[in-house]
Amino acid sequence: MRKSLSANLRIIFLLGDLIILNAAALISVFVVSPAPTGITNDLLLLMATLTMVWVMLSIISNPYKFSRVSRFAKVSRIHFSFILVHFITVLAILFFLGLDISNKSLVVVFSISIPLLFLWRVFYFYLNRIIINKKLNFKNVVIVGFGDLAWEMRKFFRLHPEFGYRFLGYFDQRVSNADVRSIDDLHQFCKANDVQEIYCCLPYTNSTSVKNLVDFGLSNLIKVKLITDYRGFASRGVTLETYDQIPVLNVAAVPLDERKNQIIKRVFDLLFSGAVSVLILSWLIPIIAIAIKIDSRGPVFFKQKRAGKGNKPFNCLKFRTMIVHNTEFKQATKNDPRVTAVGRFLRKTSLDELPQFINVLKGQMSIIGPRPHPLKLNEEFSPKIEKFMARHYIKPGITGLAQAKGFRGETQTELSMRGRVKLDRFYIENWSFILDLKIVIATVISLAKGDQQAY
Repeated sequence: MRKSLSANLRIIFLLGDLIILNAAALISVFVVSPAPTGITNDLLLLMATLTMVWVMLSIISNPYKFSRVSRFAKVSRIHFSFILVHFITVLAILFFLGLDISNKSLVVVFSISIPLLFLWRVFYFYLNRIIINKKLNFKNVVIVGFGDLAWEMRKFFRLHPEFGYRFLGYFDQRVSNADVRSIDDLHQFCKANDVQEIYCCLPYTNSTSVKNLVDFGLSNLIKVKLITDYRGFASRGVTLETYDQIPVLNVAAVPLDERKNQIIKRVFDLLFSGAVSVLILSWLIPIIAIAIKIDSRGPVFFKQKRAGKGNKPFNCLKFRTMIVHNTEFKQATKNDPRVTAVGRFLRKTSLDELPQFINVLKGQMSIIGPRPHPLKLNEEFSPKIEKFMARHYIKPGITGLAQAKGFRGETQTELSMRGRVKLDRFYIENWSFILDLKIVIATVISLAKGDQQAY
């Protein structure tokens, strides 16, 4: 009954989302046109696109299912990312189909539907909480294995009644006291008290008991969840992997390990880079190329080996901003005599980085990520800074969190590099599509204001 209630709620809220999307499309007709001609084929195609993309993304990512212990802030971020990905995908499809839909209509559709979809989700989240608090969707749970970890789990259940867990007791084969029942009584107790979940603490339970518990759970429709103690690890990302029959805890998991997140980031990279290439690079590259050629002898582009994902080197592209020289690697410094007149302007405005959109299209870089270092810098700092190489878990970026926070240009001290690495690792461990958008906006603001470190 409880499971069917949750499933029915998900269906209801999926239908509600689709109604909001299509209603916004219909309303846009009356807002944009003072004398609407009715439902056109283009409007029907728009409504069909909005619906099909939403359903497709829902099947892929299942945004209506979340853990009862999920926090509102986390659920909000996930759903807001889902809504943005949906609309970016819809815009891309409309662009390629060439539908005759005005920009004003699309603005109306987005302006109406985005806040309504978000408010609908807030209602969905708190409706689940209300149902739990009214004891319509609670779960009876027990803990097998008595010790510190079991005590922490029991404390969690007691401190968070809003999550709908009702703790009924401990069971253990090693401990005998007033608070702990014998493991021999577990089966009968679970059947008599409608237990839905058994939490088994691995430090205090042997493998034979665990197997028997899992078999009992499968035979009685009771979920058995295994708890191991990794509280000493600093990593926030922990995932379970299976190697044949062997469960393995990955304590170095990051959000971009997940395939769906990789797809979201890559689609954004391609759409953003494609738009920049068509709208800006197509006419700006020839102008900058002519200016560079007039200013000094040498190639238009400068290629430098830099460390990419997995610390694999690749040719990072930039506009050439210095005179051609054969000296060993040396970071650009303030008033560097090697920088040309045109190069100084390109560096100050960050236009010298524009060719890296080509690296993005080739899959070597991303729009957002840790800035790729010259190989010499990696060799210099990796022995000095702990977890320095962790920044190479993902593709490097044209801009990144460190750059948005002011860490640009020459790295003069080890302290400065530590600041960069700390922000890079934070980005990798906490990646989200929303965070990428925030960094894009922060970078644009930084470029508009100008940066003393850009030289």
